[in-house]
Amino acid sequence: MDLFASPILVALQKQLNAAALTQRVIAHNVANVNTPGFKKSSVSFTEELRRALGEDVLPLVTSDPRHIGAPVPLARVEPTVVKEEGTTMGYNGNNVDIDQEMVNLAANTLTYQAAARALGDRLSLLTYVIRGR
Repeated sequence: MDLFASPILVALQKQLNAAALTQRVIAHNVANVNTPGFKKSSVSFTEELRRALGEDVLPLVTSDPRHIGAPVPLARVEPTVVKEEGTTMGYNGNNVDIDQEMVNLAANTLTYQAAARALGDRLSLLTYVIRGR
């Protein structure tokens, strides 16, 4: 049995990776706030993680992993960057709203800190169990 392959540790690792990617995407959006024609990006991850963890509102019954609606294994869940082409905020075709980006940055910072704390606590618990003190 691999202690570090538990669903909780894998989910926390994936969440930290997604938060780090989100940080980079937000920084890229903010850096291009005045670039004409620039379209902002966002990270899609939360829904995929929920599906992989079985938190769907209405789970579908499948008998084969190739069936439509079969949950993606947790190890294969990855964050994806999505470009938002359909909106425009400024006269120059740019769709970056600096206020929204700052809100997203604050929320992402809290998400990262919570996941890092939970992972640290989990690893501390494993250390305690292994050492016996």
